[in-house]
Amino acid sequence: MKCSIRPLFSFLLLIVIAATFTFRAAVRRGISGVGGGEFQFTSNFLLEDSKETLLEKAVFNKTLLKFAAIDIVEQQFKQEVEHILEGNFGDRGRYRSISSVRGSNARTSDGQIPIQLRSPKFYRAWLDGRRVLQDWFRKKRFQPEIMSELVDLVKGPIDRHNGVVGGSRRKYKSCAVVGNSGILLKKEYGDLIDGHELVIRLNNARTEGFTRNVGSKTGLSFVNSNILHLCARREGCYCHPYGATVPMIMYICQAVHFLDYAICNSSHKAPLLVTDPRFDVLCARIVKYYSLKRFAEETKRSLEQWSTVHDGPMFHYSSGMQAVMLAVGICDRVSIFGFGKSTSAKHHYHTNQKAELHLHDYKAEYQFYHDLVERPQVMPFLSEKFKVPPVVIYQ
Repeated sequence: MKCSIRPLFSFLLLIVIAATFTFRAAVRRGISGVGGGEFQFTSNFLLEDSKETLLEKAVFNKTLLKFAAIDIVEQQFKQEVEHILEGNFGDRGRYRSISSVRGSNARTSDGQIPIQLRSPKFYRAWLDGRRVLQDWFRKKRFQPEIMSELVDLVKGPIDRHNGVVGGSRRKYKSCAVVGNSGILLKKEYGDLIDGHELVIRLNNARTEGFTRNVGSKTGLSFVNSNILHLCARREGCYCHPYGATVPMIMYICQAVHFLDYAICNSSHKAPLLVTDPRFDVLCARIVKYYSLKRFAEETKRSLEQWSTVHDGPMFHYSSGMQAVMLAVGICDRVSIFGFGKSTSAKHHYHTNQKAELHLHDYKAEYQFYHDLVERPQVMPFLSEKFKVPPVVIYQ
């Protein structure tokens, strides 16, 4: 009798073991293919008792980490900042925006403060810009804990401006980051995008005429400082395609753009914010790590040659990448739209631009987005204390 029970018991035990592994695999993969394959969703939910079993242990390549931490233009940027703080623009600042506001292009032959800037109004703006630049540059360093400070640095000023009391430390419940890819024209995500608490748009991409595809709601405009540099040439520094009451945040491409910031900040009705330099450094390292990794895997060449292929001094993360990282820091749930490309789609949905900018490594950034959704624990340089929220990519 005992002999007849053992095979049955063994068979039942095998079923239990198989079911356990099937469940674990399902949790690891998350849920995919929702909505007839129109988009992919991966849950970051993990059972507390099973973290060690389910999480893929992150193993980072020390050589890649070392190379990614090297800022090729650090010394050059430092010298540019020092010249601007001294009032010496030379020929490096490309500083025409303030003088062109009033139709003057006067500048002293020795590169000192432009004559137009010596008027009381513009001189005060230069002093304000110099002060902000000095404070900003003093904080420029690698500090991965910055991700946990973004709510206070970004949402806090916006809440205070809007008269929200006691809500500054609460994250946005849901955020949509809307990229500018032409693939958006193939879908009608407008209502879905507008259903998020915060909608972040990039580089002043217009929505008029595309609301069925990209929505109409905008809660935060994310731009690079070249955009503001162009706006500073306009009367009143008009730079509000989404309305004058929409807050704007920008990352700095050139130190001299702090002078444009000072001019425009005085006329903005909504907060005009600059990304924290510690956040910039973190994003730069992450993207460079993924670019170096892709370069090594695809070319089998030495990492020392990466700079010549990607024009190292000009290499930079895209606005979209940093906007996504910002959302990861200030939102409980993140949805990403309009990231990716197709041979049958325009580069930007709202322009006729066809080619990508070579200073970005979009393929490396796509790998970053994949890990952000599927395997956030393998993303380099993030603090272990920071928890990545659930992220959804809509294709």
